[in-house]
Amino acid sequence: LTGSLEPTNEWYAIAKISGVKACQAIRKQFKKDYVSLMPTNMYGYHDNFDLQTSHVLPAMLRKFHEAKLKNAPVKLWGSGEPRREFLFVDDMAEAVVFALENKLPEHLYNVGSGKDITIKELAETIQKVTGHQGGIIWDSGMPDGTPRKLMDVSKMKEIGWEDKVELKEGIAKTYAWFLNNV
Repeated sequence: LTGSLEPTNEWYAIAKISGVKACQAIRKQFKKDYVSLMPTNMYGYHDNFDLQTSHVLPAMLRKFHEAKLKNAPVKLWGSGEPRREFLFVDDMAEAVVFALENKLPEHLYNVGSGKDITIKELAETIQKVTGHQGGIIWDSGMPDGTPRKLMDVSKMKEIGWEDKVELKEGIAKTYAWFLNNV
């Protein structure tokens, strides 16, 4: 957060900044072992699969599932070239437990996989997991968004934590949950 805040996320960003600063102040003033964990794009059980309000991974999962049922192609926004990082919800839960059970030397940590993939690679992975056989249509008239979102997770790795669930495995677990619950 080095520039002005994006208007659509301004209040969310202010809340995040306030929380981080509060933890930092409590840690410094009262010598409490408070930390802020900043997750990357998370996905998994109980995700929001609504096509109007969900994030990229659960939206794609639903689109591919519905297209499979209709034996239809899937239409996706942009070129598929932007890169994104994802973290399965179980890994985030383990990062929280790790932070609770260990004294961490700093007040702020990025939590993620430290690996990114293109949106096209994500689509192809979800297509395989769901068993969709149709084509993928990229709507280049729609925006791509930020070219790359990847976090530096080296501080978490240095203190002994890293993600365990590979993306394809996490997508398969999420899809199984989706099939049983949505």
